[in-house]
Amino acid sequence: MKILDIVKPNKKWLVASVLIISACAGVTTSDIATQPGGQTVDETIPNPTVIQETTSEDNVVEDAIDTPSAPKVLQDFLPDEPPPLGADGQFTTDFSIHTIPYTEVLSGGPPKDGIPAVDNPIFTSVDEADQFLEDLEPVIFFQIGDEARAYPLQILTWHEIVNDVVDGHPVTVTFCPLCNTAIAFDRNFDGQVLDFGTTGRLRFSNLIMYDRQTETWWQQATGEGVAGEYAGQQLTFLPASIIGWGEFKGNFPEGQVLSRETGFQREYGRNPYAGYDNINNSPFLFRGPDTPGVLPAMARVLTVDLNNEAVAYPYEVLQEKSAINDTVAEREIVIFWQPGTASALDAIRIAEGQDVGAGASFSREVDGQLLSFSYDRGKIIDDQTGSEWDVFGRAVNGELAGTQLEPVVSVNHFWFSWAAFRPETRVYQG
Repeated sequence: MKILDIVKPNKKWLVASVLIISACAGVTTSDIATQPGGQTVDETIPNPTVIQETTSEDNVVEDAIDTPSAPKVLQDFLPDEPPPLGADGQFTTDFSIHTIPYTEVLSGGPPKDGIPAVDNPIFTSVDEADQFLEDLEPVIFFQIGDEARAYPLQILTWHEIVNDVVDGHPVTVTFCPLCNTAIAFDRNFDGQVLDFGTTGRLRFSNLIMYDRQTETWWQQATGEGVAGEYAGQQLTFLPASIIGWGEFKGNFPEGQVLSRETGFQREYGRNPYAGYDNINNSPFLFRGPDTPGVLPAMARVLTVDLNNEAVAYPYEVLQEKSAINDTVAEREIVIFWQPGTASALDAIRIAEGQDVGAGASFSREVDGQLLSFSYDRGKIIDDQTGSEWDVFGRAVNGELAGTQLEPVVSVNHFWFSWAAFRPETRVYQG
């Protein structure tokens, strides 16, 4: 693997990025100087990534979503310190309870809910969505039982959070553009259903969310409460992946697609972060630990984190192999990759982004049998039966046709983002 040098961002990119984030919130340049607390757009945006072991059928963890998430204390609280600038005037959060230094929190520019969550999502049919989506466009794929949904990144880029109910289960689907992380969480927590919004703050360039019930702040990349009543506790991750629209519509013709009817006027389809994912760029609004040099900071990785063992699979390696057999925390897993998904952070029009492909992870055990997988003549096959498999973890041909592998939660990241939270991560080298 060729490791490229990381270069510092130039002034034009920094100025453009300030305007980009403001545009996502519908904030004008004249608004920027008068954000609450007098903050200017010279600070940060956060994204969470903690992977949990799943025990699900029908493409999602039924046990995890049927039972409200039990609060779990992750770490000790830190000594009291002043909250992030301007936060105490916008939030009722108990900032005396926190697990992170507030010096790590930066403003992304827009205030609380300046980047508005979609709270009452409207869904449309595949045929109707096909009028505004192109085959390579990235969507977040999420499924519970037979209910499959697609959340286009052309919409999530401008809203970052969708509070939804899928097959009767309250979930939130999130996307942090600065970290390229798409993550779904169970909204059942501590005997109540949480609704999430954006704080306007970042940590290590990653989105910090808040829940409207307690105004606890949550790190998207890790699912951890970092300030407020639920500080030190953990949201439950649910399997979700970024795939191309063509794959979704071809496999789920009766699926549901998040509509552009969000109640807001945004330039859906345009990428406000054009050129951001250039591997020679440095991350924007990042103030954090040095990024381990095993990979470029902006390298795309798919991460799996089971029982405190974390592994990152570089997209460069995934593209070479298409199927990777591995063991993480004594669990046998496989990573599938296939082409056909555009980057949401490359071209001005998302649909014209470079094809970076799609990756997802699954358990390799089927009915007590351990399978191993390989890529042969353009197909992913298992070595035991020769059955053919797709990126959804389904056997589409052969002896095991119709079999569904159990999903394992995995998350797309830029390397700098994941490494800031889990620097001890093992990087799969092939």
